[in-house]
Amino acid sequence: MNRSLPMHPADTSTQAPRQRPASLQQLFYAFTWLALQGFGGVLSVVQRELVDKKQWLSQEEFVEDWAVAQIMPGPNVVNLALMVGDRYFGWRGGLAALAGMTALPLLLVLALAVTLAGLGQNPMVQGALRGMGAVSAGLVAGTGLKLVPALKDNPMGIAVCTVLASLTLVAIIGLRIPLVWVLLGLGIPAYAWAYHCISGLGHAEQARQ
Repeated sequence: MNRSLPMHPADTSTQAPRQRPASLQQLFYAFTWLALQGFGGVLSVVQRELVDKKQWLSQEEFVEDWAVAQIMPGPNVVNLALMVGDRYFGWRGGLAALAGMTALPLLLVLALAVTLAGLGQNPMVQGALRGMGAVSAGLVAGTGLKLVPALKDNPMGIAVCTVLASLTLVAIIGLRIPLVWVLLGLGIPAYAWAYHCISGLGHAEQARQ
């Protein structure tokens, strides 16, 4: 599991005390509430709940962990829940967060599927879904812009991050290249460059000491 190592050496003596869930029950209820809000625009909900409200993650940690969750198999937010739960309570926390993220939403989806069966071809329902899709896209885009300032502390630098993000958008949206090839073509060089930058920062820190 990702333990969200710092992206660059820092003086931990000056950092504010970390907020954390008090118990497995609080972790379970927090992710249950998060899941019930995540209709489509889940990224914005996760960022607001975990960073702005509960402060279980810093903005930089959220960007780092969300990036890892994106490239792991399975739903992004479920992967993030497992990482956050594991960080604070080990495997028990991971299971508690996973249960909170999936249990009640699964029951609601099954109930809605039974109740609304046959309405999928209704023009009003289709129009509502299209409208909600546009709103969800706006929520994701807005949260993405909100997270951009966190890249200033990225060891690669905000300019390189911007170029990589732009190339990714062009490859997926413009050229319609399958995601797996985008990850291999851009992800591997980006990983190698980030490793080089982090190693350089580590050597510089050791030299100063």
